[in-house]
Amino acid sequence: MGSPNAENQHADNQHADNQHCDGYRDEVDRLIAAWKRERPDADLAPLSILSRITRISRHLDLARKDAFAELETWGFDVLAALRRAGSPHTLTPSQLMQETMVTSGTMTNRLDRLEELNLITRLPDPNDGRGSLVTLTALGMDKVDKALDQLVKYERTFLTDLSEDEFEELANLLSKLAANFDTETPQS
Repeated sequence: MGSPNAENQHADNQHADNQHCDGYRDEVDRLIAAWKRERPDADLAPLSILSRITRISRHLDLARKDAFAELETWGFDVLAALRRAGSPHTLTPSQLMQETMVTSGTMTNRLDRLEELNLITRLPDPNDGRGSLVTLTALGMDKVDKALDQLVKYERTFLTDLSEDEFEELANLLSKLAANFDTETPQS
């Protein structure tokens, strides 16, 4: 391990390599600088992380729309939950609500639309007279598999600038942050 000064110099050089000609690494740096100028009293530290996550999320949403040319993003989410469930690719609506973080009314609407497209079937749950089971059809499996292949291809292009170690470190840090949200109940 090198000296702290050498490590700081390396970090400074990496930072300089990532800067645009205006001295900022990205749009978030520009926004934070403007806020610091206008509100020097504000604690802007969370913006350096969460604003970047928001911006990345917007880009990923656009990429998902391209990847899911034949599916809406919400449709992919439901079909993907069924696909991940393993054979026979069946879940209850409640399980799908938990997987996709939506309310009962929203899930019912989504299932109605997916059933109309022959991507899922709904049958009575033999273990619960009031419940139903949602199953992925062969057409639904084909659509979700094709969409997943396209999505992974798109998402891989966003990560090419990361080394293997950076990739793993970022995944671990985001997992730690996301764990705070995984226990929350959906509001929409």
